[in-house]
Amino acid sequence: MIIYPAIDLKDGKCVRLHKGVMDSETVYNDNPAEQAHQWAQNGFSWIHIVDLNGAIEGKPVNEQAVKDIIEAVDLPLQLGGGIRDLKQIETWLHAGVSRVILGTVAVKNPELVKEACLNFPGQIAVGADAYGDKVATEGWVETSDRTTIDLMQEFQEDGLAAVIYTDINRDGTGEGLNMENTIKLAENISIPVIASGGVGSLDDVRAVRAAEKAGVEGVIIGKALYDGRVDPMEALQLAA
Repeated sequence: MIIYPAIDLKDGKCVRLHKGVMDSETVYNDNPAEQAHQWAQNGFSWIHIVDLNGAIEGKPVNEQAVKDIIEAVDLPLQLGGGIRDLKQIETWLHAGVSRVILGTVAVKNPELVKEACLNFPGQIAVGADAYGDKVATEGWVETSDRTTIDLMQEFQEDGLAAVIYTDINRDGTGEGLNMENTIKLAENISIPVIASGGVGSLDDVRAVRAAEKAGVEGVIIGKALYDGRVDPMEALQLAA
């Protein structure tokens, strides 16, 4: 399994939110590139990046911070937040991002996701950010009528690299992953699933490791790494 340390970008800084509320941020590092370097030094093999401002505004906002991260580390990066068209996808992939995460556009323009998968095989993921089992859009401000399973089954044959399932009500809380919904999603699709939202201890890493056979291939950890509840070395040892 892969552990993805998270770098959430807001106003050029590395922050964590509580349940996705934009004015609830805690700033953990004014220098996102420095933070990425720290994750690389810890031994992580991927980094997960989200442009929070971009997710709200529907276009990339923290471009410079992302470019600085690309320059700072020699690791594969997955990036989401405000990426809504093929030109933006191509721009980031050419800039050095390894995988682009599509969220809102997967609900509102699924054909674009299919086209992106065709044009950039193995480099497209979809973020299934959900309130309960309903997918949220526009930086979690709106809730669609699509369930996560229904939406992801639509992309079953398109070659998605991964689906990132986030329980918004747990994100940033440390209350633990929603493994029930994560496993249910993984069992209903053939696309690898990455768990996210609410990691609070090494028990969550163990839970994801136990769910690998169901199709859960990794976990994104944010606040629990920043505040020390999850030790990077111990987490990586468990994952290995």
